Amino acid sequence: MINSAVIFQIIIIGEAVKNISEELKEDYPDIPWRNIAGTRDRLIHGYFEIQLSEVWEVVVSDLNDLKNVVMAILEE
Repeated sequence: MINSAVIFQIIIIGEAVKNISEELKEDYPDIPWRNIAGTRDRLIHGYFEIQLSEVWEVVVSDLNDLKNVVMAILEE
C-alpha cells in the first residue's frame, strides 16, 4: 500500500505541474516541467509497466530538489 500511496502522490505532483502557468514555467527553466508531467502520464497510463525502482529513483533523486524550488517560489 505504501507503493501505491507514493505513486499517487507523484501523480498529484505531475497533475499540479500541468496546471502551472506557462509564465511561471518560463521563470524557472531549469525545472524539468515536461519530464515531471511525463512521469505522471507514464504512471497513469502504464500502470502495469511501472518499475518500482524507477519510482524510488524519483523519490530519492528528484523530489527534494523540486520541494526546495516550490518552497522558494511560495516565499516570493
